[in-house]
Order: sequence, then structure tokens, then C-alpha cells
Amino acid sequence: MTKEEQSCRVVRSDETYGGKQGLTYFAGISQQSVGAQAICMHLLRIPPGGRARAHLHEQHETAIYVISGRAGMFYGPQLEQHLTVATGDYLYIPAGMPHLPYNDGPEEAVAILARTDPNEQESVTLLPHLEPHLA
Repeated sequence: MTKEEQSCRVVRSDETYGGKQGLTYFAGISQQSVGAQAICMHLLRIPPGGRARAHLHEQHETAIYVISGRAGMFYGPQLEQHLTVATGDYLYIPAGMPHLPYNDGPEEAVAILARTDPNEQESVTLLPHLEPHLA
């Protein structure tokens, strides 16, 4: 790693990328953007009616802070459990936990996500077999 890669860096969040989960993320801190070794952090906006695909992050924990709006999430081995988060809430998702976030509210849900995986999309495992019973 070069001296520049080991330095403090600013990342402007004007770039986006489509995640395997089916949502659009705003670029943040990751292995790809700054050479992070053990963390990634980015901004997520879920529009009204938007939802992710059922998935999990193998061996990586996730921490979320809701900046604005409200969202729901099905979680558990069969997505049999449910919770709701709103502005100001923190959410923890343990490694390997199947989950499916969605926004059924009238306004956009905006959150900061941090994960113990510097390659944010590498640990994503899609779980399409869990989705039919949610329709």
C-alpha cells in the first residue's frame, strides 16, 4: 500500500452504485474508495415502495443509523420476524442474519450503513427462496 493510500481521504457522496440487494447506494468508505481494511460505510436512500431482495452478509455485522423517514425489515432464518425503525434509531444486524428491508411509508427513508466488510458487496448472499411468502 502506498503512502497516499494510507493517508486520510475525503469521499464525496455524489457517486452511486447498484447493490446485489436491488437498492442504489451512495459511495462512501470501502476497500474500493479508500483502501479500507475492515469497514465500509455508505448512505442508503429507500424510496417509498422500495425494498431490497432477501439477503444476508456472511461473517459481517451491520450497524445502521436512520437519518430520516421510516422503514421496516423482515429478518430471521425464514424472515419470520419483523421490526420497524424511524428517524434517530440505530439498528444492529448480526453476521449471517437473513433480512429484507423495505419502505412502505409516504417519504424516502435515509440511513447511514456501516459494515465490518471493506468490500461491501463481496459478502452479500441473495436468498430468493425466502421471498415468495412475503408477496
